[in-house]
Amino acid sequence: MNKIIVTDVFGKTPALLSLARAIQANMIIDPYDGKSMNFVGEEQAYNYFTEKIGFNTYADKLAEIIKQCSAESILIGFSVGASAIWKLSDSQSIEVLTTVKRAVCFYGSQIRYHTSLLPSFEVELIFPKSELHFDVLTLRDTLTNKPKVKALQVDFLHGFMNKHSNNFNQTGYDEHIKLLQKITGETC
Repeated sequence: MNKIIVTDVFGKTPALLSLARAIQANMIIDPYDGKSMNFVGEEQAYNYFTEKIGFNTYADKLAEIIKQCSAESILIGFSVGASAIWKLSDSQSIEVLTTVKRAVCFYGSQIRYHTSLLPSFEVELIFPKSELHFDVLTLRDTLTNKPKVKALQVDFLHGFMNKHSNNFNQTGYDEHIKLLQKITGETC
C-alpha cells in the first residue's frame, strides 16, 4: 500500500521529511517538484504558491500523478494538499477509483469552496478549532453527512502538524502522528 503525502504551500521541508519517515510514507507530492523552497514564513510560502502555482494547477498535478500509480494508495494531505485531495475525491477516473483507497486531510480550508463534491473513496477531514475566514463548525456539519466522509474538528489551529507554521502544536502533532501510524499501519 502506497502512503502518499500531499504537502501544503511549504512543499518539501526537513520537518515534512521527518513526518514522512514517522509514518513510513513512500511518496511525497509537492507543488515545487521536490525543490526545497526555504520560505522564511507562512506569508511568503502562501504568496509564492498563489502567484506561481495556484490551487487548480496543484490539484491537476495530483490527479495526473495518481493516475500513473499502480499500487493501492492512502493519501495524507495538509492544507492546500488536503484541498487538492478533496477535489480529486470526486474523480470518476478508473485509475483514481482503483488506486486511492482512503485519504486523511488536515485543515483543507479550500474545501469550503467545493462542498458539493461527492467522494469516490473514504475521506477523513480533520478541521482546526477555528479559521479566520469561515465557520469551521458549519463546514464540518455540511460535510459530515456525505457518504464516505468523516469530518472532525480538533482543538488545534490550522498548521498544527507543520513545524514551520506559527500554529504548530507538539501535542496535536504527536497525537496525529500516532493516528496516521495506526491508519497507515500496512507495510509498503
